[in-house]
Amino acid sequence: MKPKEVGALGEKIARDFLRKRGYKIIESNYRCPQGEIDIIARNKGSLVFIEVKTRTGTDLGIPEESVNAQKQAKLRQVALSYLQKHHDSSGDWRIDVVAIELDVTRPKRINLIKNAVGED
Repeated sequence: MKPKEVGALGEKIARDFLRKRGYKIIESNYRCPQGEIDIIARNKGSLVFIEVKTRTGTDLGIPEESVNAQKQAKLRQVALSYLQKHHDSSGDWRIDVVAIELDVTRPKRINLIKNAVGED
């Protein structure tokens, strides 16, 4: 599979996985000048920004390792932009990461890391 196909499949798997855990998906692939975030959802009263990382192997490390300090800063910028644009800064919000390892086209491992990106 091509990288874009791996990413799209990972996001679909993540949305299904999150729905089964009570997340209500609001938006997918939100883009703004600061960047992009894969999924925006609500979970138990919190607005949740979700970064999905999908890999077909671990040659480059496990998926969650790619959410480094630079990526975390970018995710915070995108989340803050969304909050400002949608006037939704009054409630609780967090950034989660869903890490997926695929075995061909099926998930071999899914790891949900809640509040993976803390505030600056």
